[in-house]
Amino acid sequence: MLLEVRDLRVEFHTRDGVAKAVDGVSYGVDAGETLAVLGESGSGKSVTAQAVMGILDVPPGRITGGEVVFRGRDLLKLKEDERRKVRGAEMAMIFQDALSSLNPVLSVGDQLAEMFTVHRGMSRRDARARAVELMDRVRIPAARERAGQYPHQFSGGMRQRIMIAMALALEPALIIADEPTTALDVTVQAQVMELLAELRRELGMGLILITHDLGVVADVADRIAVMYAGRIVESAPVHDVYKAPAHPYTRGLLDSVPRLDLKGRELRAIKGLPPNLTRVPPGCAFHPRCPLARDVCRTDEPPLYEVSATRGSACHFWRECLDD
Repeated sequence: MLLEVRDLRVEFHTRDGVAKAVDGVSYGVDAGETLAVLGESGSGKSVTAQAVMGILDVPPGRITGGEVVFRGRDLLKLKEDERRKVRGAEMAMIFQDALSSLNPVLSVGDQLAEMFTVHRGMSRRDARARAVELMDRVRIPAARERAGQYPHQFSGGMRQRIMIAMALALEPALIIADEPTTALDVTVQAQVMELLAELRRELGMGLILITHDLGVVADVADRIAVMYAGRIVESAPVHDVYKAPAHPYTRGLLDSVPRLDLKGRELRAIKGLPPNLTRVPPGCAFHPRCPLARDVCRTDEPPLYEVSATRGSACHFWRECLDD
C-alpha cells in the first residue's frame, strides 16, 4: 500500500467548543489507484488531506491521534524538515482555487521552473525548458509562448492545468486533488478529469480525488470513501456504490445527481443540513436527516460494518439500503 491513513483524528478549538473535523478516518490508496473521497462541505475531506500533506494550520487545528503511513513511514512522526522533503517530491497536492494558489506577479513558466531550480538544482535555462515540457504535457497550446504569461491571462481550465503541471513537476508517487473541477463548466470538468486519469495511468501514481460530486468520479475512480461529519460512512469499489449504495447518505448523494433519463423530474435533495461539528448529535450523526432512522440510530454510533471483503458501511440498517 502506497498510503495508509489509520484512525486519523483532527480537532479545531473554537469559541463554540471543540470541533472534531476528522474523527477516526481510515483509508488507503495504492500505486496506480484512484480513491475518490466524497461528501458535502464540512464533512472533513479537505482537512484529512491537509493533515496527510502536513499543511494543516496549527493552531487552530490539531492532530490528536492516528497514523499517516506513506511508503512505510509514519509522516506524523517526521520532523518538519523531513516532512518538507516529502512534499512536492514524493507527494503533491492540486488545490481547488487555481487563481489564488498561483502567484499573480510571476509568469507561469517562472513558477513551474522554480520547482526545478529549488528541488533539483537545475540552471534557469534548463528549468525553463522543463517548465515548457510540463505545460505541453498537460495540453496547453503554444506552451513555449504562453510560459511567459501570467495567471490572469489564462482561463479557469488552463489555470487548473497549470496546477496539475506543478503537482507533476517532480514526478511524485501520490497526488491529492482537492476539488480540481470546482467552478469549471461541465465540458472543462470532463477534460480535466480525463487528463488526471491519463496521467495516473501513464505515471503509475496514486491519486486521491476529493469532491462532493459523485457524477464527476464515475469514470475515473477505482474506490470511493464517503465522509459525513468527520467519519467514513461507506467505503467500496466504485461500481458497487453506483449499483447499490449501502448507506442512506450515499443514496442521497446519488439521488441528487442530475440524470438524462430522469429529465423533467424534480431532483431529490437530502433534507436538512450537516451537523455543527461542535455539537454532533449522539448515535449516528446522519440520523436527523435519514429516512431509515430508528431509535437505535439516535443512541448507538454505528461501526463500519463489513458488508463484504472490499466494502464497509457505517449504517445499522445497511442491508435495507442494499435492498432498496
